[in-house]
Amino acid sequence: MEKCEQNNIKMRNGRGIRRLIMAGKSSLAGFKATFKHEEAFRQELLLTVVFFPAAFLLGKTGVEKTLLAGSLLLVLIVELLNSAVEAVVDRVGLEFHPLSGRAKDMGSAAVLLVIVHALGVWLCILFLD
Repeated sequence: MEKCEQNNIKMRNGRGIRRLIMAGKSSLAGFKATFKHEEAFRQELLLTVVFFPAAFLLGKTGVEKTLLAGSLLLVLIVELLNSAVEAVVDRVGLEFHPLSGRAKDMGSAAVLLVIVHALGVWLCILFLD
């Protein structure tokens, strides 16, 4: 990439506090788009809203509270990434292609693993003491 082109990208994104504000706006747009278009994200967000406060009530130590709450946030993070993969695959083309199917299946598998992890964390902390 030429230096001039790099400078144009930097100028567009801004520097310092402006860059942080632009990044915040992009993040908010990502949350809104995912909430609008992804039912799984809405369901997981609802569960997080319900169980996040419970993490701080049920955890006995700071580490337990962090693990309980963090496992919920991790589910949302992986779902956001999975939704991004699905959006890019759909943008490339809606016709079936084995690689597109594989990418979507891998994202789905990642979500499943993180949900199993979150359940394991909650079960271990709450019932194996």
